[in-house]
Amino acid sequence: MSAKKVQTAAASGAEVLIPLNKLKKSPKNARKTPHSEASIEAYAASIATKGVLQNLVVEPELDTDGAATGFYFVTIGEGRRLAQLLRVKRKQIKKTEPIRCVIDTANDAFEISLDENVTRENMHPADQFEAFKKLADERGFGAEEIAARFGVTPHVVRQRLRLSTVSPRLIDAYRGGEMGFEQLVAFALIDDHARQETIYGRLSYSRDPVTIRRMLTETNVAATDRRAIFVGHEAYTEAGGTILRDLFTEDRGGYFEDATLLDRLAIEKLQQVAAALQKDVGWKWVEANLDFPHGHGLRRVYPREVELSAEDQAAYQAAQAEFDILTKQHASDEELTEAVDGRFGELETEIERYEALRYAFEADDIACGGAFVVLNHDGEVRVERGFIRPGDDNRQKVSTEDRMQDDGEDQATTDDDTESDAGLSDSLVAELTAYRSLGLRLALSEQPDVAVVAITHALLAQTFYRGAEANVLDIRPSSLFLGSHAGGIEDTEAGRAWSDRHARWAVQLPRDVADLWAFVVALDYNSRMAILAHCTALTINAVKLPRDHRPRALATADRLAEAVSLDMTSYWRPTVRTYFGRITKARILEAVRESVSAEAADRMANMKKPDMAEAAEQLLATIGWLPSLMRTPHAEREPAEQPAIAKVKDPDVCSVAAE
Repeated sequence: MSAKKVQTAAASGAEVLIPLNKLKKSPKNARKTPHSEASIEAYAASIATKGVLQNLVVEPELDTDGAATGFYFVTIGEGRRLAQLLRVKRKQIKKTEPIRCVIDTANDAFEISLDENVTRENMHPADQFEAFKKLADERGFGAEEIAARFGVTPHVVRQRLRLSTVSPRLIDAYRGGEMGFEQLVAFALIDDHARQETIYGRLSYSRDPVTIRRMLTETNVAATDRRAIFVGHEAYTEAGGTILRDLFTEDRGGYFEDATLLDRLAIEKLQQVAAALQKDVGWKWVEANLDFPHGHGLRRVYPREVELSAEDQAAYQAAQAEFDILTKQHASDEELTEAVDGRFGELETEIERYEALRYAFEADDIACGGAFVVLNHDGEVRVERGFIRPGDDNRQKVSTEDRMQDDGEDQATTDDDTESDAGLSDSLVAELTAYRSLGLRLALSEQPDVAVVAITHALLAQTFYRGAEANVLDIRPSSLFLGSHAGGIEDTEAGRAWSDRHARWAVQLPRDVADLWAFVVALDYNSRMAILAHCTALTINAVKLPRDHRPRALATADRLAEAVSLDMTSYWRPTVRTYFGRITKARILEAVRESVSAEAADRMANMKKPDMAEAAEQLLATIGWLPSLMRTPHAEREPAEQPAIAKVKDPDVCSVAAE
């Protein structure tokens, strides 16, 4: 009897073998969404190792006259048919491979197809990863072999095996619906059951995966931490450190579990840099710290401008000239060639090297001064030079004595002052000088130009000459260290711009604070106002703290922002690190809705928090949007009289000219 006759004669419910190339997709199949490539791969892997475990259900194809064509429509098992076709394509089987099928002409094909997909219940995920663990433990299957047998990737298998290490108590909570899959995944970060259960018990209303991971790693150090970047995972592991890895998320290198070891390795590496710096340059001391000691209280000196040698000056000018020529030649190029771009880089490096040679510390500054070697927020080393410890510098005392010997008038005045105090009681000295202070107040109040000189001198003396006590005005400038509230702010573009400006002023000031008054008097008007503005700006404190109730001060900060036309988009922009990663999803959507559109916010609404933050950063990158705290308010009406505020750009070199 022929195969076609056998097929035609088969009754409903019969089990038959049908060649693969005689099977077709049923037009009555209730599943309209195509099978995913991953599911077909999984079917193919399973069939390759275990065969077809469940028969296909088919019905004969009939022509227009109702006669059997010899082909069959697959009512149930389309995924398995596609998997077998994939195996044919890979030449694992022939296209005529006999497939075990059950003929069903009694039931409605569409209904049983729907029934197959609706009434079945998938295995609970907890059962799946426990079953994978059983295969690994009892049969010795590795992740690759399990993956091959079930058509998934080895990484997926490793993830499932990792889930099986979660505390049985937490797995039971997951089975009972008390915990979601994402929360369980978060607990799989560590395999310490006791700690998992402790953290689970500490959770209150907030059980999101981010919170769980943060609590699990609160004693660890992320691989993105500056210390981990600086030390490196190789040096850390060679020293005996271990790294915790998260198989389920992008962990960017994991978590360093021994924070104490990491700190020690970082300090030791910084100390090596400090020792080399002290040996090569000759500083009296070089101190290594993880963080810059902002409370050091030391006086600081800065490098002075020096003349380049004739040879260096010629090389510097030649490099600058070539750079300018290249810039003009390629000004209209949309993209530079690799050779031209490389030459630009070489010239920039050479120009920077010669510009650095134009400023140098004096030998006696190095002999009595020191430097701090610290770790930046990005894991790079930062060196701050020119600090003088108390007792290490006798130069000011010597220079004052020399000046007294060279200037008879100064010497006489000093002697007279000393003699005038002799035999007077402390109370009388205080009373007489109190009257003198009153006289100075009356006189100064009538001479605004001199008051500006005095204020400038007082601010300069305390800003650049710590501990000198040379200011007669009882004005005490206070400068809040902003880095204590914004980590890494000093390393931003704006932070570096401020540091560079401060250093440019410092190198122009007289070395001895005794010469500072004459220096300020000799400045032209614009230079004096510019340096006064710099010192004044250093005292600004518009930081808003939870327990620092200064509503009037913060309101004044708004008025100041208006006065200087502050535009924070020039100094800051919202990114995942600076803003979006640290606010709620609702606030992210609010920002997108305000700055882009409601439609854009709606498209992002179902994203996970990390993806939403990334998307928001990209959308707002060029828009110039700012959070309300960063915006400059605009006065509803202009005041009747508003003084004009001149914007004076600080010069590279003060114009020292007698007025």
